[in-house]
Amino acid sequence: MTQTGRPRGFDTQQALDRAMEVFWRHGYEGASLTELTAAMGINKPSLYAAFGNKEGLFRKVVARYADVEMAYARDALDQPTAQEVAAVLLRENVVALTRPDRPAGCLSVQGGTACGTENTAISEFLAASRLTGEHALATRFARAVDEGDLPPAVDPTALARFLSVVTEGHAVHAAAGVGRGQLEQSAEIALRAFTAAAYPTA
Repeated sequence: MTQTGRPRGFDTQQALDRAMEVFWRHGYEGASLTELTAAMGINKPSLYAAFGNKEGLFRKVVARYADVEMAYARDALDQPTAQEVAAVLLRENVVALTRPDRPAGCLSVQGGTACGTENTAISEFLAASRLTGEHALATRFARAVDEGDLPPAVDPTALARFLSVVTEGHAVHAAAGVGRGQLEQSAEIALRAFTAAAYPTA
């Protein structure tokens, strides 16, 4: 008898974690339904019943990725000063990009960078997701200005964009095989640049 629903014992979070690794390694277009269902331990009808389609699954995976794999970004935003926000973000980002038990790089960067025109919505979705993080940084730095931690002349949006450019660039380099030590060197240089821009009279 053909199975049409979720298999007994279906664990949604576990299935998303397994699908995450497939999308992370192969990108949205490179991940086939056969690979996804095999990794998740379900069949195609079960995937459709649980997630709608491949795009629906991917959007759930990205949300799961942001919640679990990018927890360090939320920790960074909770730091008491803008300097500490930048330090935690830059350093922990390098660790997250180079974990030996995870694919190198960042799902939100490499998941849809090579999508064809028929999957433009995926690239736009990931770009919007990255911008959400950048806007959260800008809001945090604006608060730092209001609190007197950053000087009034500093542009919170520019600082946030700088950190986003660096962390996304690190993701590309990590996926290309650049090691943790080299990325840590880059992160420390970026942190010094951030400090010079954020606290110009220090």
